[in-house]
Amino acid sequence: MVTPLALMGIMGGVFGVLLAIASIVFRVHQDERIGLIRAALPGANCGGCGYPGCDGYASGVVNEGAAVNKCSVGGAPVAEKIAAIMGVEAGASVPMRAFLKCKGTCEASPRQLTYEGIHDCRSAAVIPGGSPNSCPFGCIGLGTCVSVCQFGALSMGEDGLPKVDVSKCVGCGACVENCPKGVFTLVPVTADVIVACNSHWKGPMVKSVCSAGCIGCTLCAKKCPKQTIDIVNDLAVINQENCIKCGVCAKVCPAKCINTGEKVPVMEKSA
Repeated sequence: MVTPLALMGIMGGVFGVLLAIASIVFRVHQDERIGLIRAALPGANCGGCGYPGCDGYASGVVNEGAAVNKCSVGGAPVAEKIAAIMGVEAGASVPMRAFLKCKGTCEASPRQLTYEGIHDCRSAAVIPGGSPNSCPFGCIGLGTCVSVCQFGALSMGEDGLPKVDVSKCVGCGACVENCPKGVFTLVPVTADVIVACNSHWKGPMVKSVCSAGCIGCTLCAKKCPKQTIDIVNDLAVINQENCIKCGVCAKVCPAKCINTGEKVPVMEKSA
């Protein structure tokens, strides 16, 4: 009885020593800069940088050469800290915000059915006819974007569409990634004149399902003094870099689907 126990003890000791040696020999040395960058990040783990959380981004900066200014939550201050750790220039970054490319409210685009399934846009989108909206390109309106926003920047309005609180939006892109209809996009915070429509149907078909949809009439493109608007697949697209924010396009748009700075839908700021 004693001999087997002694033998097992000796074997355990030998294996323990071998494991200790192996842990030293095969140890993966982590660049200390990864830890420093991780400490500088806000810890939101929102994925807006394109990496799976802050740990992934810190590793990406050091091991893959990812840009130091990709953290939308931390913004310029965090980019400068990461740049200092890496010994590079931070570079200019444009703050982004979420924008809803749809004005298909319950009034403008009447709901064609009552959806009683799982209260999630992604679930409704996979069911034929599951979307209550008449427009197949429009917002489903079940609030998935609201549920995935970690910063409380989204809320559902009484008109059936989500509202963006630009004072809270950090441009992480969670709403963009989780919207099955692709009606959310990220735009520069300085972008004030934007087409709020996602439809690529021809004009008559658009009008049959939504009174506030872009009909591709080209009036905005023709009247733009800087020729910054193109019609792409029957949808007006504004080049934000060249837009002078004159608002002429919004004035001539017969569908009134071009938002200007004063008309960007935002919810009331909380005190």
